[in-house]
Amino acid sequence: MYSMTGYGRGTASAEGRELTIELKSVNHRYLDVSLRLPRHLLFLEDGIRAALAASLSRGHVDVFLNYRNTRSDARTVSVDTVLLQAYLTAAHSANETLGLRDDLGLTAALRLPDVTEVREADENRDAVTALMNEALQEAVSGLRDMRRLEGERLRTDLSQKVDAVMELAEEIASRAPLVIEEYRTKLNERIEQLLGSVEVDRARLATEVALFADRASIDEEIVRLRSHVAQMRLLFEDSEPVGRRMDFVVQEMNREFNTIGSKANDGELTGRVLLGKAEIEKIREQIQNIE
Repeated sequence: MYSMTGYGRGTASAEGRELTIELKSVNHRYLDVSLRLPRHLLFLEDGIRAALAASLSRGHVDVFLNYRNTRSDARTVSVDTVLLQAYLTAAHSANETLGLRDDLGLTAALRLPDVTEVREADENRDAVTALMNEALQEAVSGLRDMRRLEGERLRTDLSQKVDAVMELAEEIASRAPLVIEEYRTKLNERIEQLLGSVEVDRARLATEVALFADRASIDEEIVRLRSHVAQMRLLFEDSEPVGRRMDFVVQEMNREFNTIGSKANDGELTGRVLLGKAEIEKIREQIQNIE
């Protein structure tokens, strides 16, 4: 079981090139990838998205990429000779008009605005892509490891909460038959208070108790709750992404507790139902971070 929270970093270098990728992920309903790439490396985007989609199923992932090229052919310098000639012509004209000393040399001329331009040379796409694949593989591995460790901690916590829900369900199941007997006793006592020594139709009394027992029966809900808890425990051991399936099972568990609560005619049962719903809400919040 994997969390959706994690961090991974990978670096690759070769022949004067160095590329670093950082991955940061948080919970999200789907896989949502946000990339920050230098403009001249935008051709890497599709490959990064495909690699992440093959390794991750859910989560918002921020991708940060840093690249350095220290090769001698990494940059090109060009001189705008047309603009430089225009500067020189203007300088000579000013010299003739004002009689200034002409001390404009090559070094000074190259410092004039917009005369020189430094450009990033076209990258060797194959070489950069190979570095990206190596760095990304390392980063994804680190991210998956962190998500797995966080998932293990979540599984331990969720397992304890599911056990607590099951314990409350069993307490409710044990209490339910006693509620019917208490109803029978209270009904007898009330009839005796109202009618005194008048003979009571025991068959009618038994029918009334049976109707109450049928309305208050939670046997089906308890059976389904046990089934849902068993499903959750199986999902804890599943190696595939289980977050969405867990979310569905938790919704069903909450539905059963709501039904039990609507049938409860006993303060103690109602208290157990409220405790169960509180634990289920904690479970629901936790599984929002499970892949």
